[in-house]
Amino acid sequence: MRLRVLCVLLVAGLLAVPTPASASPGFWELTDLAARRVQIADKVAAAKFGTPSPIDDPVREQQILDSVAAKAPGLGLDADGVVRFFRDQIEANKVVQRGLYAKWTAHPDTRPAERPDLGTEVRPVIDRLNTGLLTELAATRDARARRSCDVRLAVTVRLVDAGRGLDRLHSVALGESVRSACTHP
Repeated sequence: MRLRVLCVLLVAGLLAVPTPASASPGFWELTDLAARRVQIADKVAAAKFGTPSPIDDPVREQQILDSVAAKAPGLGLDADGVVRFFRDQIEANKVVQRGLYAKWTAHPDTRPAERPDLGTEVRPVIDRLNTGLLTELAATRDARARRSCDVRLAVTVRLVDAGRGLDRLHSVALGESVRSACTHP
C-alpha cells in the first residue's frame, strides 16, 4: 500500500524522482547491479541451451556462496545474510534461464544465434557484478537495517526496472534478486 502511494506521488510529480545521485544511499547502485546480474542470465541461458549443461549448477553455486561468505566478515557483513542475498541472486538468474528456455523451446526462431563461452565471457562478468554487489551491501548496511528499507528498495527496484526497460521475466527476477536485501527485524 505504501509503495502504491509513493508511486502515485512520483507520477503526480509531488515527490522527486530518485536518480542515481539522489536515490536512497546505495540502493540505486545495489539495485542496478542486481538488474545487470539478472540480465546476464540471458547469456548464461544462451551458453547452456541445447547442451548437456543444466540450469542448476550446484558446484558453481556453492563456489559463489562460499566465496561471498568468506569475504563478508572483512566487509563488516553477516556471512549468513550475504549468503541469503546471493542465493536470491542465483535463484533469480535461474528464473530467467528457465523462462528463456521455455520461450526458445516454444518459439525456436527466437533462439540466440551465438553461444557465449561461460568460462571466458560470462563468469568473469558475474564475478565482477558479485564483487560490486558485496561492496554495495557493505555500503548500504545501515540503510538496509532501517524499517524504511522495504519501501525505499521497492521504489528503487521499480525505477531501475523502468530505466532499464526490463520485460516481465526480468522484472520479476529483479524483484526476487533483492528480496532479502533488507535486514531489519
